[in-house]
Amino acid sequence: MAAVLQSAVRLPTPEPPDLSIQHALEMRKRSPPSRSPSPNRRPSPPHYRRSYSRSPPRSGPLPRDVDRARALERQRQLDMRLQEGEALSSKPLTEEEKQAAAKAEYEKLLSMRSGGTYIPPARLRALQAQITDKTSKEYQRMAWEALKKSINGLINKVNVSNIKFIVPELFGENLVRGRGLFCRSIMKAQSASLPFTPIYGAMVAIVNTKLPQVGELLVNRLVIQFRKAFKRNDKLVCLSSTTFLAHLVNQQVAHEMLAAQILLLLLHLPTDDSVEIAVGLMREVGQHIEEMNPAIGAAVFDQFRSILHDGDIDKRTQYMIEVLFQVRKDRYKDNPAIKEELDLVEEEDQITHRPGLDDEIDVQDGLNIFKFDPEWEANEEAYMKLKAEILGEAEGSDEEDGYESESSSDNEEAVKEREIEIKDQSNTDLVNLRRTIYLTIMSSSAFEEATHKLMKINLPAGKEDELPSMIIECCSQERTYNKFFGLIGERFCKLNRLWTGLFEEMFAKYYDTIHRYETNRLRIIAQLFGHLLASDAVGWHVLSVIHLNEEETTSSSRIFVKILIEDLAQALGMRKLTERLKDEMLQPSLAGIFPTDNPRNTRFAINFFTAIGLGSLTEGMRTYLQNMPKPVVPALPVKEASDDENLHLALALAQLLD
Repeated sequence: MAAVLQSAVRLPTPEPPDLSIQHALEMRKRSPPSRSPSPNRRPSPPHYRRSYSRSPPRSGPLPRDVDRARALERQRQLDMRLQEGEALSSKPLTEEEKQAAAKAEYEKLLSMRSGGTYIPPARLRALQAQITDKTSKEYQRMAWEALKKSINGLINKVNVSNIKFIVPELFGENLVRGRGLFCRSIMKAQSASLPFTPIYGAMVAIVNTKLPQVGELLVNRLVIQFRKAFKRNDKLVCLSSTTFLAHLVNQQVAHEMLAAQILLLLLHLPTDDSVEIAVGLMREVGQHIEEMNPAIGAAVFDQFRSILHDGDIDKRTQYMIEVLFQVRKDRYKDNPAIKEELDLVEEEDQITHRPGLDDEIDVQDGLNIFKFDPEWEANEEAYMKLKAEILGEAEGSDEEDGYESESSSDNEEAVKEREIEIKDQSNTDLVNLRRTIYLTIMSSSAFEEATHKLMKINLPAGKEDELPSMIIECCSQERTYNKFFGLIGERFCKLNRLWTGLFEEMFAKYYDTIHRYETNRLRIIAQLFGHLLASDAVGWHVLSVIHLNEEETTSSSRIFVKILIEDLAQALGMRKLTERLKDEMLQPSLAGIFPTDNPRNTRFAINFFTAIGLGSLTEGMRTYLQNMPKPVVPALPVKEASDDENLHLALALAQLLD
């Protein structure tokens, strides 16, 4: 036993064993072993027990050392280490060290929780309370998780009775940062409870009036979800997607053309499932389509009628179509587009999005996950201002600030400082004005509606030219020319002479800068002005800015003139266009297009119009060029002959006479 102890402890030199202990061991060896345990038996002392791999505890006594000097040195080093540990533990941590320790612990807990380890909520909340650095990734992650829980909770508890109270709370959250979370949560909630779809549609309609990017993202994701489900033949997802889109169309968040495209797709190659989905969609959105675009409703029901008579579908599906016709006959009395208690948005305040079913759509999946924001505080402050504007808190806060300032100081200087007018040098107001004009135009279904809404916009003094400029810019952004914008411009020009003058100024401005635009945008701008000229919305004297010659034109300006004249010829006809260009009142304004000041410029203009197939417009210039007096070639100066030359001429003449 002593040998084993020496091997386990590894003493440098063995000590002589105690004789009393050795004698006790010998006495125990002589006694016969007992087969039953004795009640008076006690455990052996600790130094007799065998120790295999357990090392002595750190706080326990160190093994005795034979060398006394070495033992003292070892004890001194141990005391020094203990003193250093106590000094470190007693030293107060700085705020940075506390934040770093809390962040490290928080990351450790998150990794443990993701691995399945249970973390007490109280411990997690206490650790989160210690992290106060808003620029850190850990703090932003905590804020992201809190935002996700808050949005999800508000969506789950909304109903008809409390929607007016839930929406302000929803605006209290940062929906600009969490728009991906909002769309994902509301789509999940709607697919789980289809009867609540009208409520979710009303909520989205309210949010869309203030934050149209949220409504646009939701519509885009629903379109993509329907397209994927349609390809996978997933009937349930198709039903939920079309139901949600139907109520968004009813709330005018999405345009009715989207519903029409979905209906025509479902009925193109009819099956029992596709017809059932189409019937459900038409029951929800039918009343709105009948009111906004009866032609679409008639085309859809004609397709249903042909399927009912000619299609090979199940009896159940046929009965569903017959019920749909009865619902239409009853004018959708049991399926109104918007229930009265959910009609919470004014029609002129709504912003309508127009995604196509076949368009390339970006659903922005990156908005669903957390991303570190280096400008987190600035973005949060910007949303706080937006929230105050939406919820009407700005006026109240200004009044409170006024009361506080009056109570704190009544001197005249403070009053003057409060009365200083703040001038915006960042063009924020101009950007907001352009955005309002753009959204108003794009959300209108007809040019009369767009004109009516645009007339209600309060334009700041001196910024009236932004309206015609935005109409032209919106038109040029289209793939092809849309007459919708030309009719808006025509209506404005015929409403007030002010707009006529502004559009005439825009013609001169865009002609001078037409070289900055690519060919497609250039073509659309020329077609827009061609429509305004053909309809006499603007005066033809604007053509005076065009000087058709080689020096003052570029390839872009020549293309602009070509498209403009061709569009006028197509709209008016060659005979009427020729008569208009021969008007005596317009001749001073047309002197640049049909130049007669210089034969070189005249030939250039004749060649230009002949090349574009409008040579009949150049008859006047050809006549002028033919009747122009030909320039007299000056005679060469007579050179005086020398005497030698005269002699040679005389000899030559004499030879001829002989």
